[in-house]
Amino acid sequence: MTTAGTHLGAQAPYTVSDIETDLIATLQPMTPRQQLWLAFFAAGCLLGVVAFIYQCKVGLGATAMTNYFSWGVYIINFVFFIGVSHAGTLVSAILRVTGAEWRRPITRMAEGITVIALCIGAPMVVVDMGRPDRVLYVILHGRLQSPILWDVVSVTTYLTGSLLYLYLPMIPDLAILRDHPGLTSWRRRLYRFMSIGWTGTPDQWRRLERGISAMAIVIIPVAISVHTVVSWIFGMTLRAGWHSTIFGPYFVVGAIFSGIAALITAMATFVWYYSPHLDRYLTLSVFKKLASLLLAVNLVYIYFTVSEYITMGYPSEGPDRRLLESLFFGRYAYLFWGMAIVGLLIPAILLALPWTRTLKGILTASILINVGMWVKRYVIVVPTLASPFMPVLTPGGKPLSYVPTWVEWSITIGGFSGFCMLYLLFSKVFPIVSIWEVEDRQHAHAPAVNSVPEVEGVLA
Repeated sequence: MTTAGTHLGAQAPYTVSDIETDLIATLQPMTPRQQLWLAFFAAGCLLGVVAFIYQCKVGLGATAMTNYFSWGVYIINFVFFIGVSHAGTLVSAILRVTGAEWRRPITRMAEGITVIALCIGAPMVVVDMGRPDRVLYVILHGRLQSPILWDVVSVTTYLTGSLLYLYLPMIPDLAILRDHPGLTSWRRRLYRFMSIGWTGTPDQWRRLERGISAMAIVIIPVAISVHTVVSWIFGMTLRAGWHSTIFGPYFVVGAIFSGIAALITAMATFVWYYSPHLDRYLTLSVFKKLASLLLAVNLVYIYFTVSEYITMGYPSEGPDRRLLESLFFGRYAYLFWGMAIVGLLIPAILLALPWTRTLKGILTASILINVGMWVKRYVIVVPTLASPFMPVLTPGGKPLSYVPTWVEWSITIGGFSGFCMLYLLFSKVFPIVSIWEVEDRQHAHAPAVNSVPEVEGVLA
């Protein structure tokens, strides 16, 4: 068999036939370290469930939300996870439509992030309602003029489309696993059911490619519409800092920004802690391409951020002025400037300088971006609610403030733990890197003579 590549370092070359061996090996039973992480995430989920049951019993009085702070960390988590979900659609779909061959090893990871983030983010709205039994009223008695109704419709459509977009490219891999003798019987039964009789005939391949191409095109405007509708919930509210026409594209760019950062973080985690062979496919070259894309979106997001606050500050009207003072110099200044410096400026420098565009530098930038984008959502929600049009003081004579309770933090921990747990379980049931797409790329690039083209590997 012709050698397909070598790695930097002292790693052995691999052949096209090694791809199935490497990627099916990721489905082996969990190692003790993975079991420990699974138990840790399960404990976080249990904490969130206990806190939610307590909130259902006591009511929203268990939270720090009041008549003035009608939204809190639940809505912040909702916006954050919906943004992270754009990793699969607006990264995988756009790269697929534009024919970027280097995206083949990362599409499954990105699409999995999309579906799981939606499964965690969407229920946050139900948690925020305080009465989960009334969620059906949004559909039965919703008003067409309400952005909330359109948000429910768009998120549901987005989740349905994302599931289909995740499943279609998985069918050939399911057929490979169905016929693999080394897997347990329950796995083979599952893969046999989900592969829906795939045999790899030319007609099946033609239909599959047509379906994937159609979904890749359709899912892009659906994803854009989702975060646009989410932004309208804020932008169509007459509140300082929210009532702005820039919120639609601002939220969409922020979603792509956090989605790419989450994808890079997941990739690095799998390369370092999951399988010793994944670095053959998730190479440093792939990380650098995503880093370039992340840097471009970073600069665009900085532009939108500057534009937002300049437009708000130039008229210097009463409520807007008080909001800006609290953000730039007041009690929320540490959050705002922390987000701007740690979440935007430092990552841009790490991604731009050649000597910091290493795997560790790119991963550090991505983690800082993830943290910064959650803080940015906090900065969007809380300071505005603390700056009503009519200044209000609490009975103690202090300004309005919002400090999440243990219930809110516990449910937040449960949400993030649930995301990590579901993603880990997903990677143990289905190949986290698409087998047939990587094989197809290797066949397409196989040399005609016994030469060994150099493939850039991940530096330790």
